[in-house]
Amino acid sequence: MSEIDASAADADEVDASEIAAALRLSVGRIARKMRQAKGSVGGLALSEISTLARLDREGPSSPSALAAVEGVRPQAMAATLAALEERGLVDRSPDESDGRRAVMTITEAGRGLVADRRSESIRRLAALIDAEFTPTERRALLPVLALLDRLAERL
Repeated sequence: MSEIDASAADADEVDASEIAAALRLSVGRIARKMRQAKGSVGGLALSEISTLARLDREGPSSPSALAAVEGVRPQAMAATLAALEERGLVDRSPDESDGRRAVMTITEAGRGLVADRRSESIRRLAALIDAEFTPTERRALLPVLALLDRLAERL
């Protein structure tokens, strides 16, 4: 249960730092439990999985752009991409507008791995939500998801 009383009559009484602390704790616990349940997927590190998922979601990108959005140094991203390329999960091609730059694209094998991981995670979460939450509680989660998504976009 959260440290914040969700039944507080006036939301203005709740300090933003209290919400942030409780949210960080809850989201961190969920992420940790999901990682622990999954272990490594296909022998991939979390940085590799995150990069693959981003390429799948957002399309081809340069290594430097990927490093920036993933919040890692270009050297770390280069190592991540080299490992993914070696496994046939991404392809490297020259940028059409600037041949000195590379563009990374997810392969069909990479897409399959991302889809399998996503399906497994969704099945696990859906089973828990179905078992642990009433229909009313499930409906109450919907507007919260939109708020969390907005928060994630702005971080």
